[in-house]
Amino acid sequence: MNRIDLKRLPRQLGDHCLEILRVYWVLVKVMLPAVVLVKLLDSLGATQWLGKLLSPLMSLVGLPAEMGLVWAAAILTNLYTAMVVFYELSAGHSLSVAQVSVLGLLILVAHSLPTEGAVAKLVGVRWRITLVLRLGGAFLLAVLVHQLYRLGDWQQQPAQMLWRPASSDPGLAAWILDQLLLFATILLVISALMSLLRLLRWLGIERLMHWLLAPLLRVLQVGREATNVTIIGITLGLSFGAGLLVAEARSGQISKRDMVLTICFLGLAHSLIEDTLLVLLLGADLYAILWARFAFAVLVMALIARLWRATPPRTRAVRSPLESKKPVA
Repeated sequence: MNRIDLKRLPRQLGDHCLEILRVYWVLVKVMLPAVVLVKLLDSLGATQWLGKLLSPLMSLVGLPAEMGLVWAAAILTNLYTAMVVFYELSAGHSLSVAQVSVLGLLILVAHSLPTEGAVAKLVGVRWRITLVLRLGGAFLLAVLVHQLYRLGDWQQQPAQMLWRPASSDPGLAAWILDQLLLFATILLVISALMSLLRLLRWLGIERLMHWLLAPLLRVLQVGREATNVTIIGITLGLSFGAGLLVAEARSGQISKRDMVLTICFLGLAHSLIEDTLLVLLLGADLYAILWARFAFAVLVMALIARLWRATPPRTRAVRSPLESKKPVA
């Protein structure tokens, strides 16, 4: 444990607050255009168009064609919107636990792609990698789990939905207020967690976190420097955890290879607590939407890491729009 230098404390606190604001501003510049673009596309009917495009694929995973609209809503917007669409469409269908679980996997792996893809791009992962990995990974996992349920004749009982959407105002003013609240919440989350991370480092608890995640990082073939990024993504997800992901990338401690592999892994398995609980409320099977998803992410990324083995890790940190001349203290 380090001693506190009272003379330097005010300046350190000031530098810490400035770093929080710098990270937040970088994040706002990336997320705000994505949020506005999504709203514009949705107003122009992009969700319905994408839903029709995805509808033929639903038969390959044992779902009604209409469920393509649910996945489309998740891809372009977020899980909450997809849940509302599912609630509205499920009245005309009696879906089994297996079917809801398969749909849950689709929306868990591939949702909020405009926003989360922008965050991934910010820390060094190209758009085409994000889209191929998350859309392709979601569909492949859904196919595999659907076949497993079908062959074993498992979870065929009707799903019981434990959630009902609250009435909401669809107007533009309400949408603007929701976005303002979202960005205010993100600022609070960034401030709290960057401060917590600094405290953990000061207390030496960060070493325990490294030790606990060491087996997973070895499988993924990334360095221990990626521990914080992995914990952030697994618990908070890519949207709410974006500020800390940016801060870690700015710190200069993580190589570009490790950052790309870690963010790709988190694209397949992030926000394992909140998102999993939300989909459980729709009547899904926990084993599928949590353990199968996590195992799939580990296996896929372990394979990709080994295929990338010939590429030597770069010693420099990620160079992207978030590049900082001054590393995080």
